[in-house]
Amino acid sequence: MWDRIKSMVQVTVKDELKRNIQVFCRRNALLTLSIIAVLTGCTLGFMLRGTQLSTQAKIYFSFPGELLMRMLKMLILPLITSSLMSGLSSMESKACCRMGVLTVTYYLWTTFIAVVVGIVLVLIIKPGVGTEMESHRLGGGPVMTSADALLDLIRNMVPSNLIEATFQQYKTDLVPILKLSTRTIQPNFVYVIPDDSDPKGRTVYLELTPPPEVTYKTSPGSSQQMNVLGIVIFSATMGLLLGRMGERGAPLVNVCQCINECVMKIINAAVWYFPFGIIFLVAGKILDMQDPSTLGKKLGWYGITVLAGLFVHGLVLLPLFYFVLTGKNPFSYIRGLLQAMVIALATSSSSATLPITMKCLLENCHVDRQIARFVLPVGATINMDGTALYEAVAAIFIAQVNDYELDLGQLVTIR
Repeated sequence: MWDRIKSMVQVTVKDELKRNIQVFCRRNALLTLSIIAVLTGCTLGFMLRGTQLSTQAKIYFSFPGELLMRMLKMLILPLITSSLMSGLSSMESKACCRMGVLTVTYYLWTTFIAVVVGIVLVLIIKPGVGTEMESHRLGGGPVMTSADALLDLIRNMVPSNLIEATFQQYKTDLVPILKLSTRTIQPNFVYVIPDDSDPKGRTVYLELTPPPEVTYKTSPGSSQQMNVLGIVIFSATMGLLLGRMGERGAPLVNVCQCINECVMKIINAAVWYFPFGIIFLVAGKILDMQDPSTLGKKLGWYGITVLAGLFVHGLVLLPLFYFVLTGKNPFSYIRGLLQAMVIALATSSSSATLPITMKCLLENCHVDRQIARFVLPVGATINMDGTALYEAVAAIFIAQVNDYELDLGQLVTIR
């Protein structure tokens, strides 16, 4: 009997060790392939820039990368809806509210800190001082007010058409209105033309009509992007209500759980295509760039400032917060998310990276499934630390280019 128990334990340990080795090799193989794919795409893109490919040839060349983006976007909707509905339906209302408050508070504070980091760095480095930019790049266009942007955010939280929210979101458009100036009775410019017949010359009266005044009015519009925020709010509400319904809501919860498991299986199968698609995605973006040298001369210090801010925020402050709050090594946690970071670098989209981030958190970082299902979709929508940092730097950079000094009150307004 003891021999049988011993053999069973040995078999179990061997199977577990074999499984752990396979998982380790698979994770590192995918990460290594993804990094090699990014480097290969950059090299291939810069090598092909001198071949002067036609627009049609660039489209054909970028087709595998386009398939990668379409594949990632295809998985966003079923992943968000199924994960939120199934995850929140099994949670208590108090725990869900507490997690929601903590999540939103954390996202708002990290975004605020990102803005502060951007402002401090742009004031220290001063990338816009001595920079010459074209006049048509520096404004003159309409600027949406903060009130309109806030109202658009609230409108997108409650979409009028749920099907429409899957492919577009509400956005306020600024429509120009031309107001013609009134003509004056008296001429406002006199020009004397020399004339041989008249020693005093010939007088010509001209009326210079001032250009029309341009004002803007707001009108309803739309943006061809998925309304992720509206879908998140609807799915979270449905999940909470399904949890309160008990046995009556169990069939729909089971459907959502099945959909979520199927989506994760699709992600596990499709993840092996990502290194191949990243090569052509990165190379295609490099081919579509204008002149990197000219862009670097004009925006070099600006880019360095933004990258420095992202480095400080992402590799110094956020790991510090993680260590203070959990007491664990943050870089071992970051190591599990490296593949998602590489995909984010190649796609430049937090929503498109959502399926890979979900997979990394569940398999590599061993985050609780219910927490990941709630925190990730919300974070992909409202957690925009990089965008907030970039926009703060951009606003002050433009002011520095125009030699416009910002006082403390204006800096606080930007923040």
